[in-house]
Amino acid sequence: MDYEAIINNLPLYFEGLWVTIQLVTMALAIGLCLSVPIALLASSKNILVKALPQAFIYFFRGTPLLVQMFLIYYGFGQFEALRESFLWPIFREAYWCALIAFSLNTAGYTAEILRGAIAQTPFGEIEAAKACGMSSATIYRRIVLPSAFRRALPAYGNEVIFMLHGSALAGVITIVDLFGAARIVNSRYFVPFESFITAGLFYLVLTFTLVWLFKRLEHRWHAYLRPRET
Repeated sequence: MDYEAIINNLPLYFEGLWVTIQLVTMALAIGLCLSVPIALLASSKNILVKALPQAFIYFFRGTPLLVQMFLIYYGFGQFEALRESFLWPIFREAYWCALIAFSLNTAGYTAEILRGAIAQTPFGEIEAAKACGMSSATIYRRIVLPSAFRRALPAYGNEVIFMLHGSALAGVITIVDLFGAARIVNSRYFVPFESFITAGLFYLVLTFTLVWLFKRLEHRWHAYLRPRET
């Protein structure tokens, strides 16, 4: 194994690590903000209200992330109206196209997770809130959403990890993330095993960190489910 090639390029890997963390963190934050209203609208009993958010969820859950990223990065550039608009400086940059694709993709998955958690809210909790005189908005703010977030936490933890792994696709459109750094090292030194196993180790550390973090959150938020010590 050629360890020297990896050691000499560790700064490149750390730069790629920072880009990966940036992309994933911002995409998750934007996606979570988008997913809450989408999930609420998709939970509506009115078919006209829930049609568009459900179509959004079905599209981004039903198509590969790579296809979505290519549509945004390569596809939108063919429209002259977009090239002449103020949005073009954003859509011509691979970084922002990847961020948009990641954000919309995770928003679709997270919205479905939250929609399912909202649908599982015990009817008795809602009835008790109504009996206390709470308005519909207050019931969602103080009862439904906090309860849904707790139930959705394990599934959302999996989505965060999937988003981290899916972020490797950013390297396909010239972004030097962890995967992109591995591709550069491989192209320079022709060491595919060493270059990609190094990137894999970085992803492994990030994944175990996220798993530990979500276990801590579950331990805290699900404390009321644990039997009391006597």
